[in-house]
Amino acid sequence: MEKVKKFFNYFEEICAGTFLIATTVLVIVNVFTRYFLKTAIYWSEEVATGCFVWSVFLGAAAAYKRKVHVSVDMIVNLAKGKARVCIALVMDLLLVLVNGYIAYMAMRYVKVSRVKPTPVLGISSVCISASILIAFMLMTIYSVKFFVRDFVKITKSGGTR
Repeated sequence: MEKVKKFFNYFEEICAGTFLIATTVLVIVNVFTRYFLKTAIYWSEEVATGCFVWSVFLGAAAAYKRKVHVSVDMIVNLAKGKARVCIALVMDLLLVLVNGYIAYMAMRYVKVSRVKPTPVLGISSVCISASILIAFMLMTIYSVKFFVRDFVKITKSGGTR
């Protein structure tokens, strides 16, 4: 049970790392085959690019979950007392709305990309564009979680941090 919990706690990092390893291996193998065997794996660039896109967006979701994205919190830090708490809550709510809107737009993009095949393999572009949707859905979920956590913390402490 502990391993399952740990897996889901690091789900984004595990998936992003796996895609990054796949990207690196594909590029190295393709370079080797081009220079030493004088042939190329025709699909490796497309698959490596898709894996890289997945690693970037899942890595962004992982960074958001851990709150390690670069942020400008100068206004929150300058405020004191109830003003600080209110500004932090407004920022949490704003991030829920922004991430939710981007997830919505990503869903529309995935629907459109469904009919567009990739250039080399001819598979649906959804295989790549779904990474945007999944990443921003995860970020929206984490935004809601942060908002609820801060709201509960405020109500329990009476409005001060």
